[in-house]
Amino acid sequence: VCPDKPGLVALFSGFVSSHQGNILHADQHLDRRHGLFLTRLEWALEGFSIPQADIHTQFQPIAQSVGAVWNLDFSNQEKRVAVFVSKTDHCLRDLIWKVHNGELPCQIALVVSNHEQCRAFVEREKIRFVCIPVHAENRRTQEHVQLALVQEERVNLIVLARYMQILSPEFVALAPPTVNIHHSFLPAFAGAQAYEQAYQRGVKLIGATAHYVSDQLDGGPIIAQNTATVSHRDELEDFKRKGRSIERDVLTHATRAHLLHRVLVYKNRTVVFD
Repeated sequence: VCPDKPGLVALFSGFVSSHQGNILHADQHLDRRHGLFLTRLEWALEGFSIPQADIHTQFQPIAQSVGAVWNLDFSNQEKRVAVFVSKTDHCLRDLIWKVHNGELPCQIALVVSNHEQCRAFVEREKIRFVCIPVHAENRRTQEHVQLALVQEERVNLIVLARYMQILSPEFVALAPPTVNIHHSFLPAFAGAQAYEQAYQRGVKLIGATAHYVSDQLDGGPIIAQNTATVSHRDELEDFKRKGRSIERDVLTHATRAHLLHRVLVYKNRTVVFD
């Protein structure tokens, strides 16, 4: 992400081509309102003349010359995920299944829960499960325990798969990137009991939102959303039944986009290159 000006595409792609790199994907977006250029380049390392360990150092002067905020990631480096969950397991089960069938390029290294309900299923899948009960009086202590586990397992990404606890700003600041699934079409019905809020309001659409966690409740940059229709015939349980399907799909889509480094975050919003 950098201020827009002529020649940026040639500058960035020229770095790759001048070192015998083969560009596989090139995406860009211009935010005219803020005058920002956003781009993602993906290239093959086979035949690239700069050793993998030296690419960051070699590209840094180019990025500095245009005031770019950037990062470099490699698909050959293992991605380790921690999933946080409470009692509701439909998103957790979907994530595990999609890791097994290759849709999500990662390893689920750890499942953390504040309840025991998911232990048997998770351990049958040969995944480490740790129950850490959390309440108002022990939240700070337990978050330190959670962060220690995340560090021990070398986790790159936390996914909140219906984890019904609010993370403190201190936890968010120290944790790796964290993706949450919220059971409404944000910014509508933020906070707890979103389906109950929607049902009482008599909405005709319900939705789900996957977003990065920030220090604002349900206020982080949005990665993916989807909706389903409801009507006056639907009871609260129908809202929840329809919503579970949306939650699974939206969370998987957002998690995959993050793992493939297709999400660019700026000004509390995202560009997602599909």
